[in-house]
Amino acid sequence: MKSSLRRTLKTAAAATMTAGLLAAGAAAASAHVHVDTDDPAAGGYSHLTFNVPNESESAKTSKLEVTLPTDTPFTSVSVKPVEGWKAVITTSELPKPITIAGATVTKAPSSVVWTADEAHQIGPDEYQAFSLSVGVMPDAGTTVTLPTAQTYTDGTVVKWDEKTVEGQAEPEHPAPSFVTTAKDADAHGAAVPAAATTAAPSAAAAASTTSDGGSAAGWIGLAAGLAGLAAGVTALLRTRPSKVQ
Repeated sequence: MKSSLRRTLKTAAAATMTAGLLAAGAAAASAHVHVDTDDPAAGGYSHLTFNVPNESESAKTSKLEVTLPTDTPFTSVSVKPVEGWKAVITTSELPKPITIAGATVTKAPSSVVWTADEAHQIGPDEYQAFSLSVGVMPDAGTTVTLPTAQTYTDGTVVKWDEKTVEGQAEPEHPAPSFVTTAKDADAHGAAVPAAATTAAPSAAAAASTTSDGGSAAGWIGLAAGLAGLAAGVTALLRTRPSKVQ
């Protein structure tokens, strides 16, 4: 094998290994309980999905407890069933009455606890998703923090309750959180100016013309590239020494 080809293969292998190590490091760094929301718009309802990885090499995750906010409470919370897991929603008195959508609220859901039967506990190298439907979402720009406790079968309790501060390194056990956005009506209510509407067909026509020209140039370039490749292969075969019989 020629030295140049050998060096190329070694370089490719090294690059592949480096990419794999970087991917593994990124996965390890993000292996914590976090929450995703499908619509954080203020004044509406959203689905919250908690992704819970099992980080123990010997124990299983048997319980998950999510603490809901009491300063910006949800007036409605419902649970999506998870096979083998029992969910309990606890409602508590608020520290002080809060007005939400013109109504005074004194009680609200304060926590959700999921408990697994033995056959459905989360094992090593596994994860489980837990979903809630919640509302009403607080004002735009509100950071909703949802401290979570993860209990293992060996008695270990990992509390994901540390605050994440912008501009600082992520803590070891960050609390799941998200930030609410503007109301849907506010975000999508802008009208399209008449001038922009009139100009659209011309822009589309220009794009079409450019596309056709680009396609023709692309086919020409492809043909030239194939011809060059064929010439290179032919030259290589001519210069390759014959095998001695």
